[in-house]
Amino acid sequence: MSTLTDPQLKILLAPVNPKRVGQTRGLAHMEAWDIRRQLIRLFGFGGYSTETLALDLVAERETKQGERSRWTVVYRAQVRLTIYDTDGKQLGFWDDGAAGDSVNQPSLGDAHDMAMKTALSQALKRCATNLGDQFGLSLYNDGSPEPVVHWSAAHPPKPVTDEPAPPMPSLDADPPVKPEPQPQPQPEPQRDETPQPEPVAEERPRPRAVPRPAPDPDEREAALAAMWDAAKQTNFVEGLPSQFASAFGHPIEEGTADEFMQARQLMVGSVAA
Repeated sequence: MSTLTDPQLKILLAPVNPKRVGQTRGLAHMEAWDIRRQLIRLFGFGGYSTETLALDLVAERETKQGERSRWTVVYRAQVRLTIYDTDGKQLGFWDDGAAGDSVNQPSLGDAHDMAMKTALSQALKRCATNLGDQFGLSLYNDGSPEPVVHWSAAHPPKPVTDEPAPPMPSLDADPPVKPEPQPQPQPEPQRDETPQPEPVAEERPRPRAVPRPAPDPDEREAALAAMWDAAKQTNFVEGLPSQFASAFGHPIEEGTADEFMQARQLMVGSVAA
């Protein structure tokens, strides 16, 4: 029978180190790279595997800003996480899915890359919560790092013996976890403000400014519905209006589709999403 070792159980039943928990606009979350690090620590190199069951493009939108284009891309991913014991025998596997977006990027390639990576990372983090508090399960409890899995009937404590337990490294020695770097929108080039002499040539009529397209009401309503759906899944319905107004400077009724998508991603992007 495949089993977990005593050191593995000791770590799995311990509370998550608060240094591994980040806060983004009031939402607790854990970084995907830190989840992978903890999987390696607990199960060893090659002690777990991930499989992408599905990766689908949901939406791709181009927004014109003058002569430049900005891109918003959304992907949906389905991922399977499998763990093994120290002999390489399968202990269990879990499937879960998530959506990830990349908003207002100047490069279409960066927009696709970030959205795919976000969707895959969020799906992996949701799979890993099945392994308990070390992988963010307690964050579902209003973002608290306090443990919610204190014991397991399948793994009862062993009788106390006089033999000293082998020393274990302190996981609290890790520095606070920093988020993964993300591509940022490129700033607009600065214009030369040096006064230039006016040309003597004959004045020509100026071209008419092309009006910007009006926001798509259907797209805004869809983004609004998706944001409220994410709030329901994270039990954040009551706190969403005040958090939205604090983040964007106006109430939800005045929000845009992009703001609704950003708010949804913050909720989906946390392990507690």
